[in-house]
Amino acid sequence: MYERPYDPRYPVVCMDEMSKQLVDETRTPLPMQPGQLQRYDYEYARTGVANLFVFVEPLRGWRHLAVTDRRTRQDWATQIQWLIDAVYPDATRVTLVCDNLNTHVGGALYEVFPPAEARRLLNRLDIHYTPKHGSWLNMAEIELSVVGRQCLDRRIADTATLTRELAAWEDQRNHAHHTITWQFRTADARIKLRRLYPSVGA
Repeated sequence: MYERPYDPRYPVVCMDEMSKQLVDETRTPLPMQPGQLQRYDYEYARTGVANLFVFVEPLRGWRHLAVTDRRTRQDWATQIQWLIDAVYPDATRVTLVCDNLNTHVGGALYEVFPPAEARRLLNRLDIHYTPKHGSWLNMAEIELSVVGRQCLDRRIADTATLTRELAAWEDQRNHAHHTITWQFRTADARIKLRRLYPSVGA
């Protein structure tokens, strides 16, 4: 799928999730001084955990991060409906790459939406799961690594701040159209993942 040429009618979108521990300061940080960075106390207060959904279309250089309180089937189904109707209303079919978490299933759509709506969404969706122990094949993990280094590597106290910071980061990345150059080709996969490919006898 990653070797397909870019086609807006059949976008390939990678999706993943991660948790973010929310922490607040227990003491006011000391401000910067000449020759001295701002200083933080080593103590902190946990204020909760947020879930992040990330969607990335590598060839277009587009990504979106959504902050939710949980990562249930309902949360996933709601994100999928938004992806199909708001981001790709004109696409014929969206190819979704994700891991095989038990919430990432078509049945979740039927649990959340009426049957006709769930069927409509599934007819526009083509789900491909990464192999067991092969989640590194999902390019969304690359995007989560980048956001972790560039945006989440500090204390964030609440979901409102987290949402605002992620939105600013997302706007900057999308405006610059940062794409992902995938180096792991089919020939490499046939070697490293040979157990997943059928063998044809002589």
